[in-house]
Amino acid sequence: MPTYKGISSEAFRHPLDRQAEEALRSLPGFDLIARKFVEFVYERPQLIYLMGNNIQVGPRQYSTIYQMFRECVRDLDIYPEPALFISQDPQANSYALGQENPYIVVNTGILDLLNEAEIRTVLAHELGHIKCGHTILIQMAMWAMSAASTIGELTFGFGNLVTQALIFAFFEWRRKAELSADRAALLVMDDLNTVISTMMKISGGSNKYAHECSLQEFIQQSEKYQTLDDNRLNQVYKFLMYNGAQGMMMSHPFPVDRVHYLRTWAGSEEYQQIKQGNYQQTPSEGAVNVKVETPEDEAEKLRKQIEELQQEIDKMRK
Repeated sequence: MPTYKGISSEAFRHPLDRQAEEALRSLPGFDLIARKFVEFVYERPQLIYLMGNNIQVGPRQYSTIYQMFRECVRDLDIYPEPALFISQDPQANSYALGQENPYIVVNTGILDLLNEAEIRTVLAHELGHIKCGHTILIQMAMWAMSAASTIGELTFGFGNLVTQALIFAFFEWRRKAELSADRAALLVMDDLNTVISTMMKISGGSNKYAHECSLQEFIQQSEKYQTLDDNRLNQVYKFLMYNGAQGMMMSHPFPVDRVHYLRTWAGSEEYQQIKQGNYQQTPSEGAVNVKVETPEDEAEKLRKQIEELQQEIDKMRK
């Protein structure tokens, strides 16, 4: 597996991730939520819960997974090494959280569904979130939405600022952040098919019928899905599905969208240059917190798009 010594997350971070984060941070209410989050939420209780209720991976606990994990940490040049936990949950899912003490949780559903190369892909993807500094914003989004849902019972002092537009912006950013983490997984694996097969299995894989699943068919499904945008009404339906038309806003892009974005990047000159060792570097101790610098006009454009989309949602609900 390739190792990217000193690599900065800015070397592979998706531009839509940068733009969405800048737009989020510029919205009214974000700064207050950030201050309240620091005031009321701490990482240590979460770590205590994980250590009490899950298995912490180490040299003598899930040793094979720990070895893969350490190699991924090395390949993305992440320091210090995050904690890794295995949770007893049949849902094929994983996540990364924490800022001062970042950690990754992988469900047993992942271990039972995927082969070792695909498990490594999941580990690299979650480490990509940590490398890009996504985890603090993910936690803030979760906390803000939880606080907003019970605002009548709480006195955090920012109820009027947890607007629908702000929550929309949090979800919009979370979806775009996945594109950067997917790129991190591709860099570590250096095998596009393995990353795509991981997405396919998590989307609808089955151990019993794995021999009847086709990677090429899934890729063709991804490309066929892109052609739906030729119809304006389909674009509206896609937007509504992402933003709560079926009950909940989606925190991840559709897997077929992720496949499309990743295949495009895999064929780019930018990706080839990184593989050849030509990439933006930063000291490893600063890798987790890379400052986002986006031109003001791009952030303003995205912010206006968010406002326009919110207005469309409001009209459709009347």
